[in-house]
Amino acid sequence: MKNNITILCSALLILFGSVIVSCSSVSRQELERLAEQGDAAAQANLGTMYAAGRSVPQDFLTAVKWYRLAAEQGYPLAQNNLGHMYFTGRGVPQDFLTAVKWYRLAAEQEYALAQATLGVMYENGLGVSQDNAAAVKWYRLAAQQGLALGQTKLGVMYANGLGIPKNNAAAVKWYRLAAEQGYPLAQFNLGYMYLAGLSVPQDDGAAMKWYRLAAEQGHARAQNHLGSMYFAGRGVPQDYDAAMKWYRLAAEQEHATSQNNLGAMYAHGQGAPQDDEVAVKLYRLAAEQGHATAQNNLGGMYAEGRVVPQDYKAALKWWKLAAEQGNAGAQNNLGVIYVNGRGVLKDNVYAHMWLTFAITNGNEASRVKRRKVEKEMTDTQIAEAQNLVRECVKKDYKNC
Repeated sequence: MKNNITILCSALLILFGSVIVSCSSVSRQELERLAEQGDAAAQANLGTMYAAGRSVPQDFLTAVKWYRLAAEQGYPLAQNNLGHMYFTGRGVPQDFLTAVKWYRLAAEQEYALAQATLGVMYENGLGVSQDNAAAVKWYRLAAQQGLALGQTKLGVMYANGLGIPKNNAAAVKWYRLAAEQGYPLAQFNLGYMYLAGLSVPQDDGAAMKWYRLAAEQGHARAQNHLGSMYFAGRGVPQDYDAAMKWYRLAAEQEHATSQNNLGAMYAHGQGAPQDDEVAVKLYRLAAEQGHATAQNNLGGMYAEGRVVPQDYKAALKWWKLAAEQGNAGAQNNLGVIYVNGRGVLKDNVYAHMWLTFAITNGNEASRVKRRKVEKEMTDTQIAEAQNLVRECVKKDYKNC
C-alpha cells in the first residue's frame, strides 16, 4: 500500500450523519496528484472532499471511486467510509451486506468507528443476522478505544440487558465517559439515569445539567425532557416560558412528543395565550406520526368542536388509533362514545369492552362508568363484552 503522507485531511463519515472534513493547506491538485500515484491517504481524503462537497462539487460517484481505491489497499478510514456509502446508498445502490464487508475489514484493523458501526449492524440485523452479543463485542472494542459512540451504545446494551446481563452501574459508567466528551445521546441518557435514580442518587439538578448540555447541541429528546422539567418545576422553578421554548425547539425537529406537549400548552393557555388553532395543528402533526396521546387529544378537539367542526366520526377515528396503542384515555373515550351513541350506534357491549381496557391501563375513572353501563346490561351481554376483551387482547387491540 502506497502511503507517502500520513494525514492530509481529518476525514470520516459519522454513522447516520454527515461528512466531517478538516483539511490542511495541501491543495486539491496536490491531493489528486498523490492519489493518482496510488497514495491511499490522499485517495481517502479526496473521496471525503467529494462526498462532502468541500472545495469540489459534491459527487458521490467520484467519492466512491476514490474510497474504493484506498479501501482495496487496506486503508481503514476508506474502508469505513466506503461501507457508509453502501449503507446509505450514496454513489452505489444501498447494500447492507457490502456495507458490513467493508466495516468489518476496517474494524478488524481496530478502526474504532467501524467497530461501533459494525455493532449497530449486528444490533439491528442489517446485512448480518441480528446478534446482540456480537453487537456488544464490537461496541466494547470501540468503547475501549475511547469512541463516544461505542461507549454510548455499550451503555445502552447494559441499561437494557441486551446481549449482556442488565447492569445500570455499568451503563452509567459508559454514559458518563461519552457524556464528558460532549456526546449528546450519552448526556441525555445520563440525565435520565439521574432523573430515575438508576445506580446514581436521584437528582433532578444533575438530570437538568445533562439534559441541558444535550439540548444545547440540538438533541430533540433532551430538549423535550428539559421542557418537561421546566413545565413541572423539577430541578428548576416552574417556568412555562422556558418549557415552551424547549418544546418548540424539539417540535421544529418533528419530535412528536414535543409537538403534542406544545399543543397542550396552547390548548390550555400555558406560556402563551390560549390558541386552539395552533393546538390542533400541533396535535395533528404528532398524531400523524402515530403519537397516541396526540391522537387522543386531537380526537377530543373534534368531539368538542374546538376550532374544527364538531365531528364524532373524526373523533372516533383518532381515538381508535390511540386506543389500539393502549392509550387509556382514548379507550375511556371510546367507551363513552359507545355509551352515548355519538358517531356510532349505541352499544353497551363495546362500551363495556373499551372501558375495561381503560381500567386495565390505569384509568380508574372508567370503573365508575363501567358500573353504570353494567346496570343497563344483561348477564349475557356482560359475558359477551368479556369475551370481546379476550379476543381483542389476542389481536393486540387491532380491529376490535
